[in-house]
Amino acid sequence: MRRRAAIDEIFHEDAVFHDPKGGVFRGRDEIDRIAGLIKATHPDFEYQPLVAPEELGDAGRVRWVSGAPGKPPAYAGTDFIVARNGRIASVYLFFDTLP
Repeated sequence: MRRRAAIDEIFHEDAVFHDPKGGVFRGRDEIDRIAGLIKATHPDFEYQPLVAPEELGDAGRVRWVSGAPGKPPAYAGTDFIVARNGRIASVYLFFDTLP
């Protein structure tokens, strides 16, 4: 419920999430569904930003690592975000090499 409330608050109804494995997920329902599926693969993983999010015009990026608490990160990535009228219109996820 908390994830869905956040999605409803910060994403446009027609937002698009681009997964590096080729998936394109459109709309809040699909974004919520894929976020749940991703979380279910590693329920104990937590995301940690590597640096403060960066913003430029209507775009931004967040560099992060993820893994089980108390263990080295399992993977890293960068989310590129495009906003429209103060809400997320699209997210592009890229996996990175671990720092």
